[in-house]
Amino acid sequence: MERSMSDHSIEAYLRDVEKLEQYLTGHGKGNLRPQDVTLAELKACVQWIAKLGMTATSQARTISGIKAFYKFLLLEDMAKEDPTQLLEAPKIQRKLPDVLTFEEIEKMIAQISLDTAEGHRNKAILETMYSCGLRVSEVINLQITQLHMDVGFIQVIGKGDKERLVPIGKDAMRQIDIYRRNVRIHMPVKHGEEDTLFLNRRGSVLSRVMIFLVIKELAKKAGIVKNVSPHTFRHSFATHLIEGGADLRAVQEMLGHESITTTEIYTHLDREYLRDTLMRFHPRF
Repeated sequence: MERSMSDHSIEAYLRDVEKLEQYLTGHGKGNLRPQDVTLAELKACVQWIAKLGMTATSQARTISGIKAFYKFLLLEDMAKEDPTQLLEAPKIQRKLPDVLTFEEIEKMIAQISLDTAEGHRNKAILETMYSCGLRVSEVINLQITQLHMDVGFIQVIGKGDKERLVPIGKDAMRQIDIYRRNVRIHMPVKHGEEDTLFLNRRGSVLSRVMIFLVIKELAKKAGIVKNVSPHTFRHSFATHLIEGGADLRAVQEMLGHESITTTEIYTHLDREYLRDTLMRFHPRF
């Protein structure tokens, strides 16, 4: 909470610490204070976590949470030593998510039926996600007062309540305008959600799961077999920018990444693009 993390992140950290508690309780050490846990016991806990069938990524995530917990104990003077310093997480291979081509994105958006109010809303959502590279949490929490269409920017509140200004494309602005003038204006709005841009049928904020299901259904209709999720639009946004020659620092700013190393994953260029580049510019091709 002190680090202004989202409720989702806080719940994840709590689950990580609960795993340690479950291990200690299940092995007759439930009365052991956290500051009295040894490195050997933590290593045994890591082995126990691995046997639960969790993926290497989930294991690393849990260990990271336990390490953060012990850093907290040190800061609060509740522990004198950090037994997690030599605790190793499993090596994980950084797997790049699937990226959609511009044609595939257009094909998905073309599957949206504009015969319904939800169709106009969904088209505005997808255009905004691809135009601005937003996280799903950022798009569902987007406020009307954060739209600055006169200058072509939107105000986004990202992770840790960090604010950034992101340019928005003409297609996205047009779809938002259509949605607001023809759909949202006729909707009953729940008290407290008057400023929320994208609403469900009950006039409340949309859920992350709802966006996920909408995108999955559109990908299926478009005949796309890739693993498509809301984050795929964010990844495609960044990849297309970098393929077009955008500066990595500019992409970092638009994505709201705290570290440039996080943005570097988006420098992935598909093989066909690399091959085409070589064939066009290399004298031996």
